[in-house]
Amino acid sequence: MGTSTILVFAGASLASAVEMVEALTIVLGVGVVRGWRSTLIGAGSAAIVLAALVAALGPALTSIPIETLRLVVGALLLAFGLQWLRKAILRSSGYKDLHDEDKAFRSEREQAIAAGDEQRAGLDWYSFTVAFKGVVLEGLEVVFIVIAFFALVSLVLVRALRRRRVLPVTATAGA
Repeated sequence: MGTSTILVFAGASLASAVEMVEALTIVLGVGVVRGWRSTLIGAGSAAIVLAALVAALGPALTSIPIETLRLVVGALLLAFGLQWLRKAILRSSGYKDLHDEDKAFRSEREQAIAAGDEQRAGLDWYSFTVAFKGVVLEGLEVVFIVIAFFALVSLVLVRALRRRRVLPVTATAGA
């Protein structure tokens, strides 16, 4: 495994960790304000849905040409990245206020408190829905990141096969 593969793996791991922290922040925020039962059921349901999507659609990815998959995943990652870059440029240039986490939390907390107390299937529907959507969205971002990483790893393996260096690559990957 070369340095570039290690760096891509490290970058994908860090990006995935960021997304997981964002999902955890959403779940914690809703749980503290609205209660834990519906929030945790929503987060758990989202994890089950993500696992089912990956299990069902993961094998289907092998039928998609790798170049097409790279193009689609790359475009999605580029779209996310450009949004972050745009916000960072606007904030650093002074056209957009710096992000005040305390103010954002107070605003979101007030919205959560003001939301109705609608009960469906014995659950606080607001808590369930916010936790579910937050975990699914952040989880899908992790899926895109992982797909992009494995597309690179598969490219490295294909190149190794072409050079007849399968054994060293396999041994390194297994180590």
